[in-house]
Formats: sequence, C-alpha cells, structure tokens
Amino acid sequence: MAPPYSWMSTEEVQLQTLTLTLIPGLPNDVASLILAFIPYSHQSRLKSVSKSWKLFLSSGTLISLRQSLLLSSARSHLLCIFPQDPSISSPYLFDPKNLAWRELPAMPCNPHAYGLCNFTSVSVGPHLYVIGGSLFDTRSFPLDRPCSSSSTFRFNFLNWKWESLSSMLSPRGSFACAVIPNSNKIVVAGGGSRHPMYGAAGSRMSSVEMYDIGKDEWVPLDGLPRFRAGCVGFFVGNGEEKEFWVMGGYGECRTISGVFPVDEYYKDAVVMELKSGGKWREVGDMWEEGERRMLGKIVVLEGDGWHVPAIFMLDRGDIFRYDMASNQWLKETSVPRKASDESSVGFVALDGELHVLTLLDGIKLPDTRKLRRNKRSAALLLQIYHPKKERWRSVITKPPFNRPLNFRMAVICAIGL
Repeated sequence: MAPPYSWMSTEEVQLQTLTLTLIPGLPNDVASLILAFIPYSHQSRLKSVSKSWKLFLSSGTLISLRQSLLLSSARSHLLCIFPQDPSISSPYLFDPKNLAWRELPAMPCNPHAYGLCNFTSVSVGPHLYVIGGSLFDTRSFPLDRPCSSSSTFRFNFLNWKWESLSSMLSPRGSFACAVIPNSNKIVVAGGGSRHPMYGAAGSRMSSVEMYDIGKDEWVPLDGLPRFRAGCVGFFVGNGEEKEFWVMGGYGECRTISGVFPVDEYYKDAVVMELKSGGKWREVGDMWEEGERRMLGKIVVLEGDGWHVPAIFMLDRGDIFRYDMASNQWLKETSVPRKASDESSVGFVALDGELHVLTLLDGIKLPDTRKLRRNKRSAALLLQIYHPKKERWRSVITKPPFNRPLNFRMAVICAIGL
C-alpha cells in the first residue's frame, strides 16, 4: 500500500503539519477528493473561503487529482481563447456550461517580434501548447514583410506558468497540426508566412515534423506531396492503423490581369499512414467544381462516445459531415442564426458538441434584454449542436475582452481540466 498522502504535494502535506482543516470533521485526504470535484471555473472564487482552501485550490496537485480521478466526460471542458497576439493580450479560459471566464498570464514577450497570429494551439493533459505562427520582426527587412515563427511555448496548469520549448526545425504559420492519440507527440505539416494584413502574400511549404513531448525534440518526417498552407490536420484510427489527414489549404498563386493575386485552393486531402513509415497517399477532390470555393472551418469530434472520429465543416451557415466512403461532404444541419459576416465566426468541438461562436453587437433578442451595446466588447452568442441528439441550444455571455473579438485573428483551443 502506498504511504499516506503519497499523492499529495508539499503544499498539501503542509495542511497536515499545520493542522489546517479543509472540511471540519473529515480527514484532509478525503476532503481533498471532495474539493477535486468542484468545476474548474469555480475554484478561483472559492479560494477566499479559508486559508486552507486557498492553499489547496492554488496547488498543482488539484489538477493532477482531477486528471487521474475523473473520467474525461466528468472534467471541466473549457475553451481557451486567444483574442490576438498572446504575448501582449492575455488568453482566457471560458466555461460554456457555467458561463465563467478566467484570465491566463500573457505568453513571454519577444522584444523584436509583434503581431503574432496564425499560430496553432493544442492541449495535452494539463498543458496548453502554442506553436509557430506569423509575425513581424524588427530585425528583418523590409519591416512590413511578415515572417514565420518556429517558437514553441507551453502553459503548465500545474504551476500556472509559461515555458519555452525547443523550436520547430522549420518556422511556419497557418499549418496543419494534431496530437497523436494516446501518445505524447504532436505532428505539424505544411504552412507558410502569410499574415492577415496581407491578403495573398507569404510563402508556402511542404515540410512535416513531429514533436516528442517527453524528449522536447522535433524530428523531420516525409514532406507533403506539394506545397500546402492554410490547411487543417487530424488523426483517424487507432493503434497501428493511425492516419494523419491534411485537408484543404492553398498552394500556388495566380494573378488576375497580371496584377491581383489569387490563391489556388485545394479541393483534395492527403493522408500519412504511420504504419507504412509515414508515406503519403492522395485522396481525390471532395466536391465538384463550382460547389464551393474553398474548405470551410473544420473540427473533429472524438473520444468518449465516438468509436470513429467524426469530421464536421462549417460553410456559409451550414454544417456538413465528411463521409470517408464516398469522399464527400454531406449536409448535417444549418445554424439557426447565421452571422452577417461569414468569415468572422468561430467553430470548435467541445465535449461531444459543435460550438458556433458569433458576436451580438447591439442585436436585441429575448435573452439579451439586459445586454447593452458596448463598443469595446459585444456579447458572444454560442450556438451549440449535439450531433447524436440532432438538437441545437444557445447561450449568451459577455466576454471580458477590451475590444470586440475578431475571429479572423483569434485562435480557439479546447482543453479538459
């Protein structure tokens, strides 16, 4: 049998030695288990209850307990929203179930770089990763030409701190990225240096690499069949049958009348079969000519309750589900309230549901009578769809940002704590 309190950190052990009681009448180890079931978004406001609660709720062991004791479905499913460059504007955690917000520390700042965007954020356990992106560097020439970043940062919820990790072998932004299921590895593919301030400028690339979290090391893999940026990536399959899919994006650029640059968007996908040593195979076009110009926003539902990952796309107010057998997108449903600006919409998968995020700037609805128009930050409408129940529901919240959320620049990541 393990020694008493062997799972507790130094802070919790101090509760025993200082005889600080968490819950009167209960041993602290039992009380700790009870407090571990408090939703993550409520923990910060409960620190003022007592000195012992503040000590325990501020410790890293609380997160460790929740990760080890609670099933994935029982954890707090949160959204981490990066409104803009995370080194100058703090990201926020948002709990859609409790409509609670919590600010995270800003990422370490590089005095020579600014305007970071088009980066990717993924979560692995109690850690949040920020990888790559496009930015401007005061040391480059010309100053108004964006460049790619190879930086990798990790936020550790156990100690509430950011840390810098090994940089990617190739700097990139607007790239495909996914965590290999049941492993501590992350794969990135393609990308370039495009910045939202410049419509069709920027480089493209085909390189692929994998990050080993345990070794803090990036290693190269076989590159994509051709240059591809602005693409999305996800894993399908289990065990040796894992496949890394890369969909959509753009490659070559043509000009209209020899002046206006226009991207050539891909209608196909490519698949890396891990069991074959990382070899790529191509999947044909997913839609007919004229059906749509480019791939919409893509999310993947997987994990508990999903034997096979389900891939969904948001395109012009409609949600489509990808059918691998026919290599086609089949309409699933339509968003009840479509946004006036289709490009400024957030789309994310969380806890088995699809979340469509739009801004309500001065729109009067029955549920928003108390929400006044605010030029600094409009109300946020979340329209949530449950694919298995085929039902929609919606919630409205007031985000804490100092300015309206721009989904062209914002990055959203799901995490379970």
